[in-house]
Formats: sequence, structure tokens, C-alpha cells
Amino acid sequence: MPYRWSDTADPTPTLTLWPHRSLPRAGFAAVVLGCFTAITLPLYGLLGTVLLWGLLPFLLMAVGALWWGLEASYRSGEIEERLVFTDPDLHLTRRNPKGDTQEWQCNAYWARATLHPKGGPVPNYVTLSGNGREVEIGAFLSEDERKALYLDLDHRLRGMHLG
Repeated sequence: MPYRWSDTADPTPTLTLWPHRSLPRAGFAAVVLGCFTAITLPLYGLLGTVLLWGLLPFLLMAVGALWWGLEASYRSGEIEERLVFTDPDLHLTRRNPKGDTQEWQCNAYWARATLHPKGGPVPNYVTLSGNGREVEIGAFLSEDERKALYLDLDHRLRGMHLG
């Protein structure tokens, strides 16, 4: 699950969310190296010919385009959301891929988690509302992960209201 709660003994529980990565950095290098190897195999038969120099730039551009595309995907996924439960407030901070941050804060007693099964930018859209504002949380998660996140958040917020 690409989100984690801090230790339960922690006096300020913190929820950290991040996008799922199906290809780790080591896999990234293996894919690019494998592609390079597969593309250069047919060139060994052309060693010593002019045709090799005619094909080589295009094959290297294909490997470069693969690397650039995967790197752009990694950069766009550098999102982190952190929800800190301090008494009596909630504080949500979102760090976007370009480095800018967005923040939201409200009194935890008035905070509500809402699951929007339809009508949001994604199915089962999760929002937090309070302090006259409604903000999204975990929009980059999968549909099942957003459902689980909603249940976790709702349970934690209800526990804060009762305790």
C-alpha cells in the first residue's frame, strides 16, 4: 500500500502517501540496458560496413527516447502528501513534482473525510473538508487504495471526535 501511518506510540500520528512505483530504479537501468543490448545485437553483423554508421544514430536515438520517457515518468511521480494529526489540528502538506507545496489546516474536530464514488476526477475520490475548504487526498492512488484510505481516515477522524 503506497501510504503509511507513523508508529502508533507517536503522539502526533502522521499519514504519508506517495504514488506506486511498478518499476524501481534498478529495474529502470535494467530495461534501458536490455533495450540497448537488444537493439545492438543485429548491428554486430554489420561491423566494418558503412551501413552500421547509417543505422547506429537512429538506434541510439530510440534508446535515448526510452530513457527520456522513463525519466519523465519518474519526475512526474515525485508527489508526496503528509497528513499530521496534532492536537487539536490537522495539517495536510502536498509536495508536487516541480517542488512547490500546497498546505491545508483545520481543527480536527470539524474535519470530515468523504468518499465520492462518482463525479470526481477519478472513481472513489477522497476529500477532507474543514475550515470552510474541501481538499483532495490520495488522488494518485488506485481505486482500491483510495477506498482503503477513506476507511482508515474516517476511522481515525471518528476516533479523534470521540476521544
